[in-house]
Amino acid sequence: MEKLDYAILFATKAHDGQRRKTDDVDMIFHPFTVGMILQREGMSDETVIAGILHDVVEDTSYTLHDIETLFGKKVKSIVEEVSENKKKEWKERKIEAIEKIKLASFEGKMVECADKINNLETLYDLLQVKGKEVWKSFNKPFIDQKWYYTKMYEAIIKNIEFNNLCKRYKVILDKVFN
Repeated sequence: MEKLDYAILFATKAHDGQRRKTDDVDMIFHPFTVGMILQREGMSDETVIAGILHDVVEDTSYTLHDIETLFGKKVKSIVEEVSENKKKEWKERKIEAIEKIKLASFEGKMVECADKINNLETLYDLLQVKGKEVWKSFNKPFIDQKWYYTKMYEAIIKNIEFNNLCKRYKVILDKVFN
């Protein structure tokens, strides 16, 4: 089995039974979409695999060691760059994630970018249906979400050449928060 195919199988099993809180679909839809965004932009297989696996360490019992053993050092490194420490309070972990992305590899920045694009596009679609009621499904209010997604965008574009994913992030960011 090719590594990309195995990553899809692995992520599907790892996220089994998990649901997204905002749109009530299986969690795996999100990492698959992140991987597809990256693949369509011509990113390397390692980057696409990292996109598919980006939430595994945060949201399942699997570790970075597991990722490295199964998918190699490069994939593990990218996943590590985009993983948050969920044991920390929301604001503290978001600040840490923003600071980490400022120093991340290009591949890590692109996985984070694709992740945020999918989150914001999903949110935008929900806003069209539910209106401002959608903000009630989040732990933090609109103003905090706007701060986080804006600061993450600024961290991603720091020290890289502006590209299609950066542009797509900026367009959806403006649609959701302005």
